[in-house]
Amino acid sequence: MHKMRRDPGRRKKGEQILRVLLLEDSAADAELVRLELDRGGLKVSIERVDSQDAFTRALQDFAPDVVLSDHLLAQFDAAAALQVVRAVRPIVPLILLVGALDAQMAAASLRAGVEDIVLKSKLTLLRPAIEAALAVRRPLGRLSPRQLEVLRLVSEGQTTRDIARHLRISVKTVETHRAELMKRLDIHDVAGLVRYAVRVGLVR
Repeated sequence: MHKMRRDPGRRKKGEQILRVLLLEDSAADAELVRLELDRGGLKVSIERVDSQDAFTRALQDFAPDVVLSDHLLAQFDAAAALQVVRAVRPIVPLILLVGALDAQMAAASLRAGVEDIVLKSKLTLLRPAIEAALAVRRPLGRLSPRQLEVLRLVSEGQTTRDIARHLRISVKTVETHRAELMKRLDIHDVAGLVRYAVRVGLVR
């Protein structure tokens, strides 16, 4: 595991630090990413990993806000990384960093749930990609853990009674949670909830 965190002594009081998990086996490429984020004005704490075990541990312990992943690593590629993200932190966006853009690969990656794809030769696009990914997920911060779970179960097609049984709460409580999460997300129909849950990676 390779830490590239900015000096905490340089932080201003109340300054928000963006936690970035970087899956990258090239130290040179990782440094280019760090320099670009600094140049873009983002206050970041970066942790670089280059193996599945280190990646899984960092998802749990480092708790990143966003994952940046090289497309092809020797033993652990972005497709495998996306599966781990879905299992450990499903709403964290994964942005793919590629040396060259292949249309077929790009389409397959986006269908699988990759948030965005940025060319390593055009890292100036990285900050807007990160900001867009975080913006679409920001409303999730208004939900309680229970409301987030109800959102996931509703989006998977479970009925109110199924959800009540699964969570061991009353049907009325499920209905209350659903009404409140709709209000907080400003989404007022189940189809809209499903589209949003898929968009942010909460469900497939």
